[in-house]
Amino acid sequence: MTVIKRILISVSNKEGITDFARSLSEYGPEILSTGGTAKALSEAGVKVREVSDFTGFPEILDGRVKTLHPKVHGAILGRRDLKSHLDQMSENSIEPIDMVVVNLYPFEATIVKPGVTLEEAIENIDIGGPAMIRSAAKNFKDVAVIVDPSDYDEVIEEIKANNGALTQETRLKLSAKAYAHTAWYDGRIADHLHNSAGLMDKLPDRKIIQLEKVQTMRYGENPHQQAAFYKTAGSGAIGVAGAKQMHGKELSFNNIVDMSAAYELACEFSDPCVAIIKHTNPCGVALNESLVQAYIDARETDPLSAFGGVIAVNRELDETVAKQIAALFVEVVIAPGFSEGAISALTAKKNVRLITAPKFNVEGQTAVRFIPGGALMQDADAVTFDPDDLKVVSKREPTEDELSALKFAWIISKHVKSNAIIYARDNMTVGIGAGQMSRVDSARIAVEKATRPVEGSVMASDAFFPFRDGIDAAGKVGVRAVIQPGGSVRDEEVISAADEYDMAMVFTGIRHFRH
Repeated sequence: MTVIKRILISVSNKEGITDFARSLSEYGPEILSTGGTAKALSEAGVKVREVSDFTGFPEILDGRVKTLHPKVHGAILGRRDLKSHLDQMSENSIEPIDMVVVNLYPFEATIVKPGVTLEEAIENIDIGGPAMIRSAAKNFKDVAVIVDPSDYDEVIEEIKANNGALTQETRLKLSAKAYAHTAWYDGRIADHLHNSAGLMDKLPDRKIIQLEKVQTMRYGENPHQQAAFYKTAGSGAIGVAGAKQMHGKELSFNNIVDMSAAYELACEFSDPCVAIIKHTNPCGVALNESLVQAYIDARETDPLSAFGGVIAVNRELDETVAKQIAALFVEVVIAPGFSEGAISALTAKKNVRLITAPKFNVEGQTAVRFIPGGALMQDADAVTFDPDDLKVVSKREPTEDELSALKFAWIISKHVKSNAIIYARDNMTVGIGAGQMSRVDSARIAVEKATRPVEGSVMASDAFFPFRDGIDAAGKVGVRAVIQPGGSVRDEEVISAADEYDMAMVFTGIRHFRH
């Protein structure tokens, strides 16, 4: 164990530092410090020696250079188990430093301020701090490094227990945490400068993904799996990562996955929308100027699956809708806001979770999926519906009402696990077939799940039909129009099938696989 005889303290975040320094000083170490930290400690009655006195060299360049000195880094990096190091330290009047307590200029807090300039950001890049942290972390066998105020109490307890010393095990843990601290800091700087320089390549040769823990979960997808929820650095206001819980028990891993799927879908539409999700797949979606009618239409697509689902709304939720929702068991309701009446109606249900989140879209976002040993990255599927890009391939053209229904169903197809089939009419889903190994099975399941007549509805498919059997399944129940990407070697056979049933068929040329 290393007895702490000399400590260097230089912190931007001064939370708890005076109490920590006061407790340390009880064991008699010399405390070195700089600038504002030295002033704060002195005013708190802690005896402090200025670093400039320790090095014999003043702070210069408006404080940019104060600890970048051989007497500081030699004192930190010198190995106590090497006679050659000890001799050189003695020859150059370098006194060992046994603990470094440093946290860094508030770069991250600076760059999120409205209107911050590049110059302001640059001035909040710490140089001497990371250098000292890395030096101390490298030499953890002899030096303790502390970067997080939450570690102060634990360090003091161990020093008390060991008469002024820290174990190597603790110093190694603190070293690992210190390198994570500087890595995060450098990553935030790199991201900001890349963005400022217009160099934000979505798919670079090397990609640093920085994640910050939001909460530890009770468990993951299943009770035997440990889990936590993280947000991407700098993206706290995007989607579910920026959500706030207003009521209900703690969110589960699966709740968050379903919330994200539901809210992304609801936010696709500018008209009032209700989306009900179960196991990441929509089981009902509807648009209506009357939000309560949109909820009823969405629920009635598949009321059995709606039980225990997640409900997303892209408008403030009012009391009328809330009372309808309260009659059904649901896990989560997420919306941009809730009226007072809605809150009153829904908080009467002890377990339902009420979540507010800012509306968003995925345009410009990059989607990342981790696999064992690596990751896949791609642009988010943010393509929008453009009727000018549609190609009518059937003998009959779609009517205006059919075209509107096709647009609605096509947007939803982006959010249904492949193979995806959606039957819809009048801005509401009629039946949804999701995640089947064959497209014709999805077409049949969508019919079987439908609680309203399928006759007269339209059909959307996330990918082309490899055979005519999917069209046959739809035609036999009276589907009137189909939207699909096209591109199958059997397109002519599929188009002929549509013509046999007097269906209108349009090709988008765009596929929406969601695996």
